[in-house]
Amino acid sequence: MRRRTPPPPAPLPQRNGVDPVRVRLPVDGTWATVREHLVERLGGAGPGVVASMFDAGLVVDADGRAVAPDAPYRPGMFVWFHRELPAEAPVPFPVEVVYRDEHIVVADKPHFLATTPRGAHVAETALARLRRELGIPTLTAAHRLDRLTAGLVLFTVRPGERGAYQTLFRDRRVHKEYEAVAPYDPSLALPRTVRSRIVKERGVPAAREVAGEPNAETYVELAGRRDALGRYRLVPATGQTHQLRVHLSALGVPILGDPLYPEVTAPAPAGDFRRPLQLLARVLRFTDPITGTEHTFTSDRDLLAWTSYPDWAAEP
Repeated sequence: MRRRTPPPPAPLPQRNGVDPVRVRLPVDGTWATVREHLVERLGGAGPGVVASMFDAGLVVDADGRAVAPDAPYRPGMFVWFHRELPAEAPVPFPVEVVYRDEHIVVADKPHFLATTPRGAHVAETALARLRRELGIPTLTAAHRLDRLTAGLVLFTVRPGERGAYQTLFRDRRVHKEYEAVAPYDPSLALPRTVRSRIVKERGVPAAREVAGEPNAETYVELAGRRDALGRYRLVPATGQTHQLRVHLSALGVPILGDPLYPEVTAPAPAGDFRRPLQLLARVLRFTDPITGTEHTFTSDRDLLAWTSYPDWAAEP
C-alpha cells in the first residue's frame, strides 16, 4: 500500500491563532485554471470573493508566491489562503491552563467556547486563544469537547507527537469522567450502565437512538441531590456525538440548559451566555505515551445550577 505524501508546510503564518486554509487540487480535475476551481469549490463565500482574493495576491503556492488569476490548473497542487474571519461575539470567560509541559497543555474550557475552529466559531475558540496567549503556534487539540460543554481538553505541543495522544482517545485508553446537573427522579434506579445505538446525521443538530447493536455506553450514578435537582457522575466507555446528553435525556432526566434534548429549541442569540448547559468534563486520566507519566487532571469548575440555581435560572 502506497503511503500518501504529507502536504508541504504552510507558507503563510497563522492569523489570530488560526491556520491558513489549505486546498489540494483534485487529481482528476478538469478545470482550466486554479481560480476556476476555487470559485466553484468556495461558492458559498459570496460573489466575487474568490476573484478578489486572486487579484490581491492572497492565494499562494507552496513557496509562498501569489498564484496568478490565470494560473493553469495543476492536479495535486496545494494552495493556501486566509479567509475573512466571521464576526464573533467574544466569549467572556477565560480558558484556564491546568497543566503544561514540553509535550502537552491541559486546559479547562468554559461553556460556550468551541474547542477548535469550525463554522461560525474560528478565532473565538480554545485552540486559537491558547495559541495566542501561550505563544505556541504548533498547538493542536488531541480531542474535542462540544462548544456548550465545559471542562478539560488535552492539547499537544509538537506536531510529530499529536498522533500518539490522539491514539489514546481512539483506543479508549483515556479515563474520562463528567458531571451533569439534571432533574432528580426518585423512580430512576441508579447506578446503572446505559447502552444504546446512537446515530448523528450530517446537517441534523440532534443525534438519536436507533435499534441495533449498541455503539454507546455510559455509566451513570447519582452523586448528590438537592431539592428537585440531581448531580450525576457520568463515565463514558465510548465517544459518540452527544452521547451523555442523549443518554440522560433517554433516562428522563435531560441535562439542564440543553437546547437539543429532549427537544430542539431555538438557539440562544449571539452573545447570550445565560443558562449554560450543565455538563462538565471533570476528570482526565491517562498514561502519557511519550513520557510514561501517569496523569490525572481534575477541573475546579462548578456547575452554576448546582451551586446557585436561582442565578442560573434568573431572567435577564
